[in-house]
Amino acid sequence: MADAARARKVAERIHETVARLLGGRIKDPRLGFVTITDVRVTGDLQQATVFYTVYGSDEERADTARALKSATGLIRSEVGKALGIRLTPSLSFQLDALPTTAKTFEDALAQAKVRDEQIARSAQGATYAGQADPYRHDPADKDEAGPDGAGRAEDRPEPGDGAQERDGAL
Repeated sequence: MADAARARKVAERIHETVARLLGGRIKDPRLGFVTITDVRVTGDLQQATVFYTVYGSDEERADTARALKSATGLIRSEVGKALGIRLTPSLSFQLDALPTTAKTFEDALAQAKVRDEQIARSAQGATYAGQADPYRHDPADKDEAGPDGAGRAEDRPEPGDGAQERDGAL
């Protein structure tokens, strides 16, 4: 079993090699606008899953999947040469669902934003069911804290009552 760092390096090398091959050497007309998004390698480095996206329609995605399946042998041999390890991992290509999932989330967020704006518009003219301030206020507690925040007025020392002398300040 290979360590995680080695598996990550192998996956990066496969990613670079497959992207380079799809960009230049493989000339299948069925191959659409493909982007390799991720490569995951098993712990024993025997199998690699290559995730890809295709820009276009469902038909173009299906054509690209067929093109990748037919070119798997060529791609695997080139990956083996690039890796230089004893056993070349078998490759499988998987259409990445991330863009579709992201689009679904974006649509849901857009709908939520529209709904929030509708709620805000309907609440613009709304008034409170009772009073604007539902809490009771005791008139005796009005002067709870003085202007300096030192507590109630009756607890604060009066100027000139010797408070400064008691504290030792002159």
